[in-house]
Amino acid sequence: MLKNLYLCRHGESEYNAKKIIQGHIDTFLTPKGVFQARLAGEKLKKYKIEKIYTSDLRRAYQTATVIGDILGIEPIVDERIREMHFGQWEGLGYDYIFKTKKEDWDNWLKNPVACPLPNQEECIDFEKRLKDFLNQIKKEKEENVLIVGHGGSIQGIICIETQLGLENLWSFRHDNTGISCLEYKDNKAYIKFVNI
Repeated sequence: MLKNLYLCRHGESEYNAKKIIQGHIDTFLTPKGVFQARLAGEKLKKYKIEKIYTSDLRRAYQTATVIGDILGIEPIVDERIREMHFGQWEGLGYDYIFKTKKEDWDNWLKNPVACPLPNQEECIDFEKRLKDFLNQIKKEKEENVLIVGHGGSIQGIICIETQLGLENLWSFRHDNTGISCLEYKDNKAYIKFVNI
């Protein structure tokens, strides 16, 4: 039964390096991102990971594959833990957003439920797919499970499991290959650490 859920954001992607919003846009890791994934794999050795799940998007899958090679575990792909779809903002550069849509950006960061982006994936749908995934893995026999995902999906999992609500989705920050852990006691999740 699940005791520790480890959450790792993917390594630096091509669009991370160019400061472009990705969401469902599928980009590869940069050489730096591959190196970050190797370091994450080494760091994760001490946590006795038994199973790895990964988003189907390339940047997460590549990261999970590198980590899996180090830990000797074949990652399982699950599209339910892919990033939120950011609607019309996907493919826009941060510089452009800061110059032309700063107020919308700030409001979205404060509360993405109340202030969604144009054509963004509905928060209720985003939450439902993450909950479906979590309900499945919490029934499995493994005690230490790793999820390789995205800023939105892993922070969404934290908000869901600790009952903080998706309005606090961006209250956390995960750097590329930042690792967090939820510890389960009496069917309740507690934050053990964030973004180490």
